[in-house]
Amino acid sequence: MKTSAGLLLFRHTDEGLEVLLGHMGGPFFARRDAGAWSVPKGEYEPDSESAGDAARREFQEELGLPPPDGEAVPLGEVRQTNGKVVTAWALEADLDPATVVPGVFSMEWPPKSGQMREFPELDRVEWFGLDRARTVIVKAQAAFLDRLAEHSA
Repeated sequence: MKTSAGLLLFRHTDEGLEVLLGHMGGPFFARRDAGAWSVPKGEYEPDSESAGDAARREFQEELGLPPPDGEAVPLGEVRQTNGKVVTAWALEADLDPATVVPGVFSMEWPPKSGQMREFPELDRVEWFGLDRARTVIVKAQAAFLDRLAEHSA
């Protein structure tokens, strides 16, 4: 079973609670919006790293910025349709999406072409109100939004 951990940044604005989500990079998600946005996260090996440490490391790798200081609020786990278990924490902070320098990954593209290409882990990072976030986030991760809303009420 694959495991992933991440940090969900949130902020309070005049329009209400907002969360920072990343649009998954690469050719599979290039033309998708619904279900193509995620908590900045990444895989880890539970035997060699705690989920909390992985969440902070992955934030740095995915966004190219150190995770903000502050008290992380546990949002628990969800199981995505691919079977991956994702653990997340919410952290109140403001971040300018223009400062993000995403990490990259390599894959053969086009398939069976023998050509390796690099793609950004996240090709966009944006702030969303909770209602809009629910329409674009990976379906299972919507539970994190609900748990954050309960915590912030």
